[in-house]
Amino acid sequence: MSTSALSFTTANQADHVRSPEIARNSRQKQPGALVISLDFELHWGVRDIRPLDSGERARLLSARRLVPQILDLFEEFSIDATWATVGLLFARSKEEAEAFIPKKRPQYHEERLNPYIEKLGSGEADDPFHFAPSLIAQIASRRGQEIACHSFSHYYGMEQGQTVEDFEADLMSAIAIAENSGYNMRSFVFPRNEVNREYLPALQRAGISSYRSTESASIKQGHAFAEQRRPHRRLGRLLDSYVDICGAQTAPWPEQMVPASIAASRYLRPYSPVFGPFRKLLHQRINLAMKHAAERGEIFHLWWHPEDFAHYGDENLQFLRSVLKSFSDYRARFGMTSLSMAGVMSSVQRGLPDGQLA
Repeated sequence: MSTSALSFTTANQADHVRSPEIARNSRQKQPGALVISLDFELHWGVRDIRPLDSGERARLLSARRLVPQILDLFEEFSIDATWATVGLLFARSKEEAEAFIPKKRPQYHEERLNPYIEKLGSGEADDPFHFAPSLIAQIASRRGQEIACHSFSHYYGMEQGQTVEDFEADLMSAIAIAENSGYNMRSFVFPRNEVNREYLPALQRAGISSYRSTESASIKQGHAFAEQRRPHRRLGRLLDSYVDICGAQTAPWPEQMVPASIAASRYLRPYSPVFGPFRKLLHQRINLAMKHAAERGEIFHLWWHPEDFAHYGDENLQFLRSVLKSFSDYRARFGMTSLSMAGVMSSVQRGLPDGQLA
């Protein structure tokens, strides 16, 4: 493979441009922060690539059972987290889901991307793969857990055929169905990390204060799904999980702008028997990046899908525990703090992170 095919150059992102003086002052008065965001999707996140067969049903039911265990770990280690939730999961019935479907819908060139052809059950009781109001309520009931927006329909912001008007209609439906169940969403995560900056004004108009941008390395920038799956990008992301190719990927604290970019740092890659022997390298890679953020007063933003833990649940929970133990050590040694995406913005607006005295 040529050097040009594996370009790991860090891209400059306008969202994170700061003067050296501002960056120094920020590090002087702000500790590092661990930000965790989870893309909560169930079948909506994979419906175009995975049929809802018996294997997929078993996977999603396993994922649902693991969510309370993830929450228990967060509670044990006093972890705040953001759960970016597909809007259709809020629906308590098929009728409620249909009532909030936007009148303007994306006209994807690929028909398989159209979520509105999906067959739904009557509600969560008989279709726990497309509805999750009870699980959302359980998440929201735990301390420090933020319910955030992951679009209404698992919207693809870089696929051909959709427009900014389609996106805004989808966004307003997501906000409306969440509000109908009593949730006020302030943070946004673009499905499949298809971060389209032309859509940021729509987030601002909707009252969204922050969004998760991609990691700054070139192989991790937002692209249409087919581009993301190109072999050199997939190989680069895989290698970077275990060895330092792209750097720590920590980010400075965001400025007081709306919506503010809270850049991702690392995807928490789930357990695989094939890569099991290299799990220590994965752990070390995360720990060193987290320590980098703790020492420099920056943000380490870890993300994954709760559905990723469905296979090998015990191994994945054990690994998450080890990561949170490392964070607990950095909290004691460096004053590192745990924040949701909304918590980051609250801290920025107050001028100091949670737990810090002026």
